[in-house]
Amino acid sequence: MSNWQKVFSDGSPVRAEIVKSVLEENEIAAVVLNKKDSVYQIHGQYEVMVPKNEFLKALNIVKYEISF
Repeated sequence: MSNWQKVFSDGSPVRAEIVKSVLEENEIAAVVLNKKDSVYQIHGQYEVMVPKNEFLKALNIVKYEISF
């Protein structure tokens, strides 16, 4: 994952999947990492990761085209 960078983080798996889907619709590879604690589900986040060379494009999409 050294060539990947976090572009979005949230406690909701649904929001993370929405962001992933929007990025993929814009032809940006994206994966969701579950960083939730396995014992205490209130701790941790879901992170959407994109390739480093697509980070700025992905960040602009997340900031300006997605609203919750």
